[in-house]
Amino acid sequence: MDAVDRVQQAFAAVPRAGFLPRGARSRAGHDGPILIGHGQTNSQPRTVADMLRLLDVQPGQRVLDVGSGSGWTTALLAHLTGPAGEVVGVELEPALARWGAANLAAARMPWAEIHEAAAGVLGAPDRGPWDRILVSAEARTLPQALVDQLGDPGRLVLPVAGSMTLVVRDHGALVTSRHGHYRFVPLRTTPGA
Repeated sequence: MDAVDRVQQAFAAVPRAGFLPRGARSRAGHDGPILIGHGQTNSQPRTVADMLRLLDVQPGQRVLDVGSGSGWTTALLAHLTGPAGEVVGVELEPALARWGAANLAAARMPWAEIHEAAAGVLGAPDRGPWDRILVSAEARTLPQALVDQLGDPGRLVLPVAGSMTLVVRDHGALVTSRHGHYRFVPLRTTPGA
């Protein structure tokens, strides 16, 4: 089965409505970002699908979700890895980390978890290396701290200076490519900064 079909299946299996504020759930089918509080958004579904296709998650992989927000991307990643995989979401805003973890728990995917990110730490370096890393916030430049957490082979997808960026590590070599222009909230390492 190709990545397109697997991403479509993940979207069908993990409805966005369960990861939106109660008052916004009726807009779950809207193909645009939806505010979830603390200056953060639940990303546009088409953008999430594009990112997941670039990431090319395989069953059984270890995946890091940076900026997990409402938990929707973490749950989508968990569907793609299946129970043999491991997905860890990190979220900087404490209230969003708690809410996202509760949303994820309701989705019943015990191989996935969401934690509050440690201030000043990008990703989860103590848990790496990762087969795949997804970042749902825009960096000004490619963060070396995340590249360092990427396994070999591995794939990292994140927006950098407005361009969706794919970093592939294979046999020690890094190849970076750009895949269209997108807008995201800024990538931060301290809450509310």
